[in-house]
Amino acid sequence: MRALIVTAVAAEADSVATGLTAGLPPDPDPADTGARALPGGYPLTRRHIPGLALDVLVGGVGPAAAAAATATALTLAHPAPYRLVVSAGIGGGFQPAAPVGSLVVGDALVAADLGAGTPDGFVPVDELGFGRTVHLPPADLAARAAEATGALLAPVLTVSTVTGTAARAAELAARHPLAGAEAMEGFGVAEAAAAHGVPVLEVRAVSNAVGPRDRAAWRIGDALAALADGFRALGPVLANWGEHDR
Repeated sequence: MRALIVTAVAAEADSVATGLTAGLPPDPDPADTGARALPGGYPLTRRHIPGLALDVLVGGVGPAAAAAATATALTLAHPAPYRLVVSAGIGGGFQPAAPVGSLVVGDALVAADLGAGTPDGFVPVDELGFGRTVHLPPADLAARAAEATGALLAPVLTVSTVTGTAARAAELAARHPLAGAEAMEGFGVAEAAAAHGVPVLEVRAVSNAVGPRDRAAWRIGDALAALADGFRALGPVLANWGEHDR
């Protein structure tokens, strides 16, 4: 099976690739391994683990960039299409459920700020009669991924503006009381995957608490290390799911 893993920035892609191949022997197909760039300049790194060929793509920050990069990769994948797309990286965690350094696997990928503000509050775009705001991963895969990595299984919110105030954090938590994390790309990745009929999964390592912006409290290095550890455990899950469930 082939799977596409989409990150926002190179540091996330490096952590994912490192985790996937940790402890494995040298790639059996070195001619088909390494870095390249897709049209549009999107960097892509190819790796192989037993039962699974993986392309790790740096798609850019935000849902629009992520959707464009993912759609490009999916379109160019023929005649050997991807069977799964994973949105991966670091993000903010809703406290206390997702502390800094932990992992969250999404059981829903939610566009949390796609809609309209009204005097009565926020109205999601689907309630306005346009489009959708939620994508669901395969439930069995999400559950297996969370179990293997020790992650919280919870909705991951996609936002276009990272939360930086207590008021905004409280608003999101009130509208999405089960949310585990927020990030900026998952829903965009999912939109592109859905257009190609490919299932999607989201995995986030928590670098900071959702709330007042305090860069001094962010633990990006710890989150990237947790991301690598998570993908070390996740690789066999993806390979087994691809073999038996597709």
